Amino acid sequence: MERLLYMDGKYALVTLEARPDLKDEINKLHNIGWINFMREDPIAVKYWSELLSYFPEFQYILLNEEFKPMACGNSIPFYWDGNEDSLPAGWDNVFEKGILDFRNNIQSNSLSALSIVIHPEFRGKGLSEIMVKEMKGLAIKNNLKNMVAPVRPSLKEMYPLIPMEEYINWEREDNMPFDSWIRTHVKTGASIIKVAEESMVIPASVKEWEGWTGMKFPSSGSYIINGGLVPLEIDKPANVGSYIEPNVWLRHHLD
Repeated sequence: MERLLYMDGKYALVTLEARPDLKDEINKLHNIGWINFMREDPIAVKYWSELLSYFPEFQYILLNEEFKPMACGNSIPFYWDGNEDSLPAGWDNVFEKGILDFRNNIQSNSLSALSIVIHPEFRGKGLSEIMVKEMKGLAIKNNLKNMVAPVRPSLKEMYPLIPMEEYINWEREDNMPFDSWIRTHVKTGASIIKVAEESMVIPASVKEWEGWTGMKFPSSGSYIINGGLVPLEIDKPANVGSYIEPNVWLRHHLD
């Protein structure tokens, strides 16, 4: 069944389970909202179709009154003992663990956020908070005990040389987190756990990285790239570019 939200008008918030015909719309939103090299993450490439087919009840999309896609959310259930020290290493790890748990018939008890994408046309309208709350609602509806998120801070790309451990401690004058995306999660009931130092790992040839970034890499070294939270490391003799992105584990409290 479609659930309707009323926010300055009428919008439909639906899961992929209820509307399997919207799968292509979710993929289109990701193509618009994700910077191109992020779409080349090996784990995402390997498991994306399985995510949508195994867990349609945890993928959802927000449509406006004209049924135009405004935003989508993606999440994955997995088993976790609740100990913060035993959290997966980050985005890649929790994505793969959720897929393998499903294949091995391991009962999930937790939900991890994977992404929330707002169409550029509808950003700045408060939809991010609505989408986070809906993800929490899905965790509760499906009787999961925990919800976590390996958050990709939205403003960190402006400060790629600042260590993530330092960045997450930056605050505004009102003592809220400096980063707007972390702040949205905190406002919806999350708390910071720790930095996931190697959350997403994207290795590729130098030529591939030159194509994705529109840059040339004449020698080995660290390069600041558009959209990167940290520099890209180029090893010319090995013909490898390695992007190892830190994220931030947050825990949402469901009670």
